[in-house]
Formats: sequence, C-alpha cells, structure tokens
Amino acid sequence: EVEREISFRTECGLYYSYYKQMLQAPTLVQGFYGLIYDNKTESMKTINLLQRMNIYQEVFLSILYRVLPVQKYLEPVYFYIYTLFGLQAIYVTALYITSWLLSGTWLSGLLAAFWYVTNRIDTTRVEFTIPLRENWALPFFAIQIAAITYFLRPNLQPLSERLTLLAIFISTFLFSLTWQFNQFMMLMQALVLFTLDSLDMLPAVKATWLYGIQITSLLLVCILQFFNSMILGSLLISFNLSVFIARKLQKNLKTGSFLNRLGKLLLHLFMVLCLTLFLNNIIKKILNLKSDEHIFKFLKAKFGLGATRDFDANLYLCEEAFGLLPFNTFGRLSDTLLFYAYIFVLSITVIVAFVVAFHNLSDSTNQQSVGKMEKGTVDLKPETAYNLIHTILFGFLALSTMRMKYLWTSHMCVFASFGLCSPEIWELLLKSVHLYNPKRICIMRYSVPILILLYLCYKNQKS
Repeated sequence: EVEREISFRTECGLYYSYYKQMLQAPTLVQGFYGLIYDNKTESMKTINLLQRMNIYQEVFLSILYRVLPVQKYLEPVYFYIYTLFGLQAIYVTALYITSWLLSGTWLSGLLAAFWYVTNRIDTTRVEFTIPLRENWALPFFAIQIAAITYFLRPNLQPLSERLTLLAIFISTFLFSLTWQFNQFMMLMQALVLFTLDSLDMLPAVKATWLYGIQITSLLLVCILQFFNSMILGSLLISFNLSVFIARKLQKNLKTGSFLNRLGKLLLHLFMVLCLTLFLNNIIKKILNLKSDEHIFKFLKAKFGLGATRDFDANLYLCEEAFGLLPFNTFGRLSDTLLFYAYIFVLSITVIVAFVVAFHNLSDSTNQQSVGKMEKGTVDLKPETAYNLIHTILFGFLALSTMRMKYLWTSHMCVFASFGLCSPEIWELLLKSVHLYNPKRICIMRYSVPILILLYLCYKNQKS
C-alpha cells in the first residue's frame, strides 16, 4: 500500500494524505478537528485546511469509505482511485450528452467520446496525477455545460426548466467546492453569458438565472470554507453584481438603430467594467483582502505588463504548466483529425455568429425572439451560441496557460463532433456551393463522422 501511495507525487500526495488522515482518526469528529486545527502542513503554523484548501472531496470520500461495506474488499487507496476513475466516466458521458444535445444525434456524442479518449494525453491528466483538484472538478463542470446547453433550448416545459436549473446549481456548486480555480473559470462563463445577452443571442431571463446560480454557489462554498475572504473578493461576484446594477441603471438597451444600439452596448460594457472594479476594490478594502494579489501580479508579469518580485507569482512563472501552450499540441490533435474538424466547424459558426449579431443589433423593432430569424436568413440557436463563445474564450485561456488546456480540448471534442453532425452546418455549407438537398445533408452529417470513427479505430489498432 505504501508503494501505491508514494506514486502520488507533490501536491497529489498532500491531498491524499488528508483522506488518509480522516480514515486513521478514531472518530469523524476528531478527524474534522485535525483538519480544522492542522499544525503539520505549514511549519510553525496552525491552519484551517478546510478553509485554505479544496479538500471536502477527501472528507466526503473518507466518510463514504467508513460507512459503506467495502472495507473488506477494497483498500482505501483503491477506493480513492476508483472513485476518481468513475468520475472520469461521468465526465465522458457528460461530453457525449452535450454533443448529442447540440447536434440532435447520438453519433455526435460517440465521436466526441472517441476523440476525448484517443486524445487523452491532451484532454486529461487523470492517468498520471490522479488526486489533482481538476480531476475532481472537471466532471462537474462538464455536467454543468450539458445542463446549460439543455437549459438554453427554447420552449422548455416548466418542470424540465426547474429540474435543469437544479442540475446546473448542484453541478456548479460541486465544481466550485472541488477546485481552487473555480471563480476564474466561472468568470469566463459569466463573460460568455454577458456577451450573448448583450448581443441578444440568448434570453436575458435565462442569463439572469445563471448569474444568480454562480453567485449562490460561490457564497455556499464560502460558508463551507469558513467564510474564505478570497471568495467574497472574487471578480466573479463583483462582475455579476455589476451586470445586475447596470441593467437597472441602463434601460432600453436593446432598442434603437444599429449605431444607437452599438453606442448603448459600448456604454453598457464600460459601465459594467467600472462597476466591477469599483465593487471589487470596495469589497477588498472592507475585508482587508490581499490573498489573491499574487494572481494578478502573476498575470501582469506573464503578459509583460511589468515585473514582479512576489514569490508566489514568480513560482507560477517558473512552472511549465503555467506557460504558453506548446505548438506540438496542435500536431497531436491534428493526427486524430480533431483540430482540423474543430477549425472547420469553428470558422463556419463564427461567421454565422457575426451575421446573427449584426442582424440583432440592426433590428430596431426587437420583436423577434432570440434564436429565431426571418426565413431564408442564417440562424444560431442560443445553446450553440453559448458553446461557441465558451470554446473561443477557453481556447484563448488554454493558449495562454498550458494547464488550462484540458478545459478547452475536452470541449473541442464536443464542438467539433457537433458541427460535423449538425444539419444546420451542412445545410449552410451546401447552400453556399449550390448543392443543397435534404438527402445530401443527411448523407454528409452521418457519413463524415462514421468515416472519422473508422479512421480512429484503424489508427488505434495500428498503434
């Protein structure tokens, strides 16, 4: 057992040690006490580990191991490993469902899952660093994206909408609880929602629900982490509150001519930005918060905006994982045709998004519902628009920080497979070359994914 445990290197071993500490404690209460008043992790200091680190998953798993009748059959280390591998299965299932929801065919989900597995060196680190926080969090993040994709569909039944909101809330909360970078990832999501809402590409009411769920989830995590001030001072909470305030202050944002609406949009953007910075500074001054300053110093130094002598920031700069995405990543992704398919689908959907955004801003009457346009014009569904902006923003994040590529590459599998199986994509493409025919659309959306699946099977057998 010791040999298996020492395979958890660096921070992985640290996280596992807390799981083991909880199991070795005579009682659960004593185990909790040992985590709340820990004097082993930091020299000469007693710290609250539940406040400082995201280790509730280890606590929960240790309780499960004590309660469930598995101790005779499974050693603690195997219970830990199998749980994480089980989460990865849920992760792939969520990717499958998201792709299916977007395209309308299970074949798309199958292709997404195949791509995820065949590109696993670039889509996951669970094989090598099992206890990492992202391996706990990303399955819940994938579930959240799948639920949001379904939630953004128009004309949902009230019961379906409420159940989907519940799924979004639970997955968002669990994602926030299990990863220290949760607030930054959700800030990216909030920017996606803000962009689409501003361009009238998704219903404002649904965006409001999602903003609220983000704030509520973070506040619950804050309570569980003994009122961790870093969460309260996060940019996400300040940004979401600023969006709500700006909406109240700026009326009739989505009416008027193109230039009028564009001016209002720029003013709205400026107002939200100023309010975000103002609220964030006020909160930090009230709480006397400086715990996240090293992150901003790191970003400042990374993008050449100034040098820093901060130890934590320089430590991040030295780590390869926080460097730029290596160029050979694209070579590996191209070998499985994933990157080519992704660029193909991305190019088409970006063009469509620009056309739809321009149409929405030019629509002075603003009477058309979101996601629907006049017959004969291009269309972009709200759920497709969300996943498009999501993949673009997380793509930029991955390019700038290699460690974050796993958020992008997994979604790349979903987005590429959706596009190849999407009747809308093929319809637009065939119409542009004057070859449109319903039968041709059906042939293309099924034959291309099947050929790629056959190629992947052949490639795997050969290797």
